[in-house]
Amino acid sequence: MRVNNRTSTRRALGRAPLAAAVWLAMGSMAFAQDSAPAADAAKDASEEGDDRAVLETITVTAQKRTEDLQSVPISLQVLGNETLEEQNIGDFDDFAVLLPSVSIDSGGPGFTRVYMRGVASGENGNHSGPQPSVGMYLDEQPITTITGALDVHIYDIERVEALAGPQGTLYGASSQAGTIRIISNKPDPTAFAAGYGLETNKISAGGVGFVGEGFANIPLSDSAAIRLVGWSKRDAGYVDNIYGERTFPTSGITDNNAEFVEDDYNDVRTQGARAALKLDFSDNWSITPTLMAQRQRQGGLFAYDENLGELNVSHGYPERADDDWRQLAMTVQGKVGNFDLTYAFAHLKREIDAESDYSDYGFWYDTLNGSGEWIYDDDGVLVNPSQYIQSEDGFRKRSHELRLASPGDEPLRFVVGLFWQQQSHDIQQRYKIDNLASDISVTGWEDTIWLTKQVRQDHDEALFGEVSYDFTDQFTATVGIRSFKADNSLAGFFGFSRGYFPQTDKPADSRYGEAGCAVRYGDGAANWEDFHGAPCELFNKSTDESDWLGRVNLSYQFDPDHMVYFTWSEGYRPAGLNRRGTLPPYVADYLTNWEAGWKTVWGDNTLIWNGAVFQEDWEDFQFSLLGANGLTEIRNANQAQIRGLESDLSWAASYNLRIGGGIALYDAELTENYCGWSVDGNSITVCPPGTLDPNGDPVTGPQAPAGTRLPISAKFKGNVMARYTWDSDWEPFFQATIVHEGARESDLRTVENEILGRLPGYTTLDLSAGFKWNDLNFDFFLRNATNEVAQFSRFVQCPERVCGDQTYVTVNQPRTFGVRFSQEF
Repeated sequence: MRVNNRTSTRRALGRAPLAAAVWLAMGSMAFAQDSAPAADAAKDASEEGDDRAVLETITVTAQKRTEDLQSVPISLQVLGNETLEEQNIGDFDDFAVLLPSVSIDSGGPGFTRVYMRGVASGENGNHSGPQPSVGMYLDEQPITTITGALDVHIYDIERVEALAGPQGTLYGASSQAGTIRIISNKPDPTAFAAGYGLETNKISAGGVGFVGEGFANIPLSDSAAIRLVGWSKRDAGYVDNIYGERTFPTSGITDNNAEFVEDDYNDVRTQGARAALKLDFSDNWSITPTLMAQRQRQGGLFAYDENLGELNVSHGYPERADDDWRQLAMTVQGKVGNFDLTYAFAHLKREIDAESDYSDYGFWYDTLNGSGEWIYDDDGVLVNPSQYIQSEDGFRKRSHELRLASPGDEPLRFVVGLFWQQQSHDIQQRYKIDNLASDISVTGWEDTIWLTKQVRQDHDEALFGEVSYDFTDQFTATVGIRSFKADNSLAGFFGFSRGYFPQTDKPADSRYGEAGCAVRYGDGAANWEDFHGAPCELFNKSTDESDWLGRVNLSYQFDPDHMVYFTWSEGYRPAGLNRRGTLPPYVADYLTNWEAGWKTVWGDNTLIWNGAVFQEDWEDFQFSLLGANGLTEIRNANQAQIRGLESDLSWAASYNLRIGGGIALYDAELTENYCGWSVDGNSITVCPPGTLDPNGDPVTGPQAPAGTRLPISAKFKGNVMARYTWDSDWEPFFQATIVHEGARESDLRTVENEILGRLPGYTTLDLSAGFKWNDLNFDFFLRNATNEVAQFSRFVQCPERVCGDQTYVTVNQPRTFGVRFSQEF
């Protein structure tokens, strides 16, 4: 059980209100949104028939009971169905830019890493890394896999809820920095409804895309209904794979990519469907089984080579990702006396079959170290040392949650529940070189210079609960706790053949690949225990932990329209094991949050202004980096602190004009030195030049000194949205959305950040206009109207100090014009 520094943190809880007051007086700030944007305003004329408008009341279930958004004392933003449609939201990347508390590191559809509130250390998401720090839910079910969340197509969605800050007591392990919930429209037995949408779009200097989607809500009886949703779309490409040549210094071989030259080669085709059945057994009991599946075929790379100019790469091997997933879910809701009982089950299966160019690794190691002299064919002739990766990843996730909630209108109320989750990741990655000699290929794997064949298992279970008590009609206190147990295991093979890398100069316990098999099972390969086709089970490790998380919330309601609150809360990510099995495990990291916020409604419900200020202390945070052989290594970096202020505004300026926006300001930095290594999970903070790290390499000082900004998240992010609708039977409208995000660091470490370069700030403008004719909607949109290049990440294929001269940049989609036609009936 982990106790260390968190004990003192909890002892400090009693001093938290005083500390928060002092900090607020000093004016330290950082920002993120809390309420529904103005785009979700309802245009209701007053009883006098004048032009005044009011904002719609938004209902949410963020605290696992149905509540009015403005009465929920947490930092929470909601994008309602109207906003999702008006902003033409189709996937996660589309709505993430509208959430100032959210930052992304986009690796293409289905591979986006999500961060909230500046809680980011720069994970590259490679393979079997740390669990995400932001939890993703589809209705009641978690959809976050180890690689990242599912890329759910946003159509026929009721709302998206973004809960900022640790949500550990109610949502658990992967909700350390926040939780994003996608709430779908449910079957309705009271009436038939259907709709469809058709869209075509053209990217400037890119391809043509399309979207076709539709839904039908079909009552089967007075107590049963089915809702069917389907979609098919093509996201056009905009990155060109241009002709290029390379000459390898050792062999003199010149290679080119003529076979793979293609314009706009990073296109994506997606088909999917969702079917939900709702059965009402009585007025109090219902069951809703849901099946959702999606098939995605992605080509190319969603990044460009900075040496070749914007939106150009020169790769000579196949690049694709086939991402198929399906989730079976079931929600049972009922009443036990006056108490609401909910059971949620989900079973997720995800398969990713991918190929990717990895030729930079062979070229730069040959250029700098002459490694090409060890790459030959069966005749002993040197061959092209360029590598490419063929990978197969299989994910399984099964979860159960059972909870009981007391009546929400009582002064004393509670939510209590049980949670159980099991997830696995079957990993296979072949690093191939064409015509590689059999004696230096991994045994049984032709042309494979390196093989990773592993199985990862993650299990967690928890008992959680929250109790709220209204001391008066205005003052409420809430206390929550989550007691959890988690374990992680990793077993399998990784490494080279013994013929290529015998490692005779390495200590026996640090050898890997087939050389490690020989140490563990003896020299004769016949004695090795096969592991799913790999030469042997090289290692089998596990780690487990148990602990608890807490939350305290105090809220004061001055009147029905004005509330303030204070929160102390905790979140965590579980410990785990490194893909390089000879490395030690990494320990859990914890986030402790002190927050004060406000929720206000003004002008007869025509203006909503919400916000929060906070300080978060991040202990022993998990940090991923590319280590030896280009393998991801996970270490506990040290301590960090994030201070911030979050706010958003929604204004129904008139019956015709609605304006909304939000901002996020962050001061996120290390509070202690990061020297580059840790002992038993504890990061070393004193690293004077002349000392040696555990590998025997000389230390030249901290890799990141105290005060270093955390990567990925900007100091400022904000957006403004405005929509004007004219008085007409055709309801013509014009809408504009501006998003700005400031400059960001690309890596935590000083030298690596200088090699990769900073991520510059950007400002994008989206425009749309349209009209309605009877029940037909015609929309014309211009996304990224100024053709701004927004950089989301910068990376290399191998360690920065080797491949640093060949940096790749992931960016947003260039200017796109589109036309959309939709109808509901």
